Amino acid sequence: MKKGTLKQILLITDGCSNQGEDPIAMAALAKEQGITVNVIGVMEEDTIEEKGMEEIEGIAMSGGGVSQIVYSQQLSQTVQMVTRKAMTQTLQGVVNKELQQILGSKTSMEELPPEKRGEVMEVVDELGETVELEVLVLVDTSASMKNKLPTVKEALLDLSLSLNARMGDNRFSVFVFPGKKKEVEKILDWTPKLETLTSVFPKLTSGGITPTGPALREALSHFGKKRSLRSLISRDEQYLEESGM
Repeated sequence: MKKGTLKQILLITDGCSNQGEDPIAMAALAKEQGITVNVIGVMEEDTIEEKGMEEIEGIAMSGGGVSQIVYSQQLSQTVQMVTRKAMTQTLQGVVNKELQQILGSKTSMEELPPEKRGEVMEVVDELGETVELEVLVLVDTSASMKNKLPTVKEALLDLSLSLNARMGDNRFSVFVFPGKKKEVEKILDWTPKLETLTSVFPKLTSGGITPTGPALREALSHFGKKRSLRSLISRDEQYLEESGM
């Protein structure tokens, strides 16, 4: 199959959006553009209220991704697990579409004989190690997240180490919401090195509002800008959406 670029948004938040567009609708738009939206809901001793839970699950479902509620001390392994699980899920979807083209519209991986299914899963695992990966991390810096930001920073550095063990190229970008002067602020442009976050994170300030929808909209446009720039440089670059994603 054609190798493309897997695109993910990783949203790290602890509650309900309260400003701007509906984040669930924005996540659906991302999915249409071949970008998976994964959501990690962070809590401390207390629980996330029901409305927040529903929003977290709704965003991930609309965005074709994975959602997970977690205590902040378990954040590091959760960030890695969610990112990898979403990669596998997306690749399985691509492989299923290719199988349907080859074997007929009703066939999916689950219906293959066990030995064939094992072979297909090996292909999915290999792709997971070699495909290019772009992860745009969206961090909620509303007032209630203030004490959790050091843990978020550590989790992202661990993610960087974990993904850099892959053979495929990784690129990361980080946005926070709300920003200092506007709803959403880019603090790290596309780079293979998440370690550069160390200098930026201590300067982050926490605000009261939670503009999750506008943050997702801004994240989408960042993928768009990057792709159009890349297409000028390399006309023959393949993207997963060409495979029907």
